[in-house]
Amino acid sequence: MKNNFPRLVIAAVQSGSGKTTITAGLLAALKKRGLDVQSYKVGPDYIDTGWHTLASGKISHNLDSWLVGEEKLKEIFIETSTCADISIIEGVMGLYDGGRGGVSSTAEISKLINAPVILVIDAKSMGTSAAAVALGFREFDRTINFAGVILNRLGSDSHKKMIVEALDNLGIKCFGAIKRNDEFILPERHLGLVPTAENKNLDAIKKICAAVEEQIDVDALIDLAKKSPPLENFPKTLNLKPKTLTKIAVAKDEAFNFYYGESLKELERRGVEIIFFSPLNDEKLPENICGLIIGGGFPEMFAARLEKNKKLRAEIFSAAENGLPIFAECGGFMYLMKNLIDFDGKSFEMCGAICGTAIMTNKLQTVGYVEAEILNDCVIGKAGEKIRAHEFHFSKELETSGEKIFKCKRMRTGKEYFAGVKKKNLVASYLHIHFAGCPSTAENFIDACKKFGGVLNGNYQ
Repeated sequence: MKNNFPRLVIAAVQSGSGKTTITAGLLAALKKRGLDVQSYKVGPDYIDTGWHTLASGKISHNLDSWLVGEEKLKEIFIETSTCADISIIEGVMGLYDGGRGGVSSTAEISKLINAPVILVIDAKSMGTSAAAVALGFREFDRTINFAGVILNRLGSDSHKKMIVEALDNLGIKCFGAIKRNDEFILPERHLGLVPTAENKNLDAIKKICAAVEEQIDVDALIDLAKKSPPLENFPKTLNLKPKTLTKIAVAKDEAFNFYYGESLKELERRGVEIIFFSPLNDEKLPENICGLIIGGGFPEMFAARLEKNKKLRAEIFSAAENGLPIFAECGGFMYLMKNLIDFDGKSFEMCGAICGTAIMTNKLQTVGYVEAEILNDCVIGKAGEKIRAHEFHFSKELETSGEKIFKCKRMRTGKEYFAGVKKKNLVASYLHIHFAGCPSTAENFIDACKKFGGVLNGNYQ
């Protein structure tokens, strides 16, 4: 196994500094040079990875030490970057920000994979102070391989010269400076950027790529990546040989697209054939399935279209009533409820597999890492088992009935609460999990699907 994996981490001072924009531009520029570039996102984010994929042409992966653990994270990185010429890892929030105690921060991940760090600084409203910021980030933790900075949102050449001179005096290398341009702003909504499943803005990527090629020393970044230290004593990848093939339907379209690539691959390693379908466009579930997964997304933005697809909603309701193993996260949880109330207060009918209503609010209800204890035996595990998860949603439950399935503890505050619903072979909640970090959860769900055995012709009526 090779150990000279060229790699770079693109970090930032804080959220909103422009690291996703610059990362996308850099990925496109590297691809344009004919390099096989593999991208990653630190943390649990689903949306930024979509922009990476749009720019690079390859699936982007998450590196999250809370959701999958340090050893599995290393395994994922080795397996997915082995064939790449260069790997680019976009950080999360600010360089040192993460969960409680800095878990899964960009700083922590950069040290786990021993990668050089480039700090993006939004210099829109500062001059020489930008150099002081860079100095502070470098000195805060000298065990990080702090390689230099990229300046963003500069107003002029003189603005750049002022900051670069100060950086030179401190021995901090500047790899480039991007001037302000509103055409580089990627579309946003309440959970962050708009997913590329809805908005494949290739024109924006092309413009950002051109700016990166002109204003950033891409050759110097490639040279830096090639000088990354060898990765010694990393785990070998696990290639399980599936014994039997289990067909599981996975909802995937503009409304539901929050899936970790390696999470689904963990199912495939265990003999699952994933069959994608669209709750927006398909009137029937795929035939002969023995399980159903509905991930997160933005059902609130497509509520009218989801309501209009009455045939599929009725089939999912019947499937749940007849015991089809179903696992749903966040947006999928909302979709399985009886009603969804959008930001304007308008109510839409959903599947009704869970008696309850999801209502959108203008306030973030929760965000952060969670430890969840399973309260009763269910399709994803046994009572007493604990799983690691993440929550991030603006909606809340109203009058949701059913057996609560999780006792949760927020890792940042220690607050405990009950969450999720179990009904027959259905488990749904606001929690997002990663099957690669919870292999027993994957195994239990697959076993439940095998026991169900499928239904001929996909007829659940």
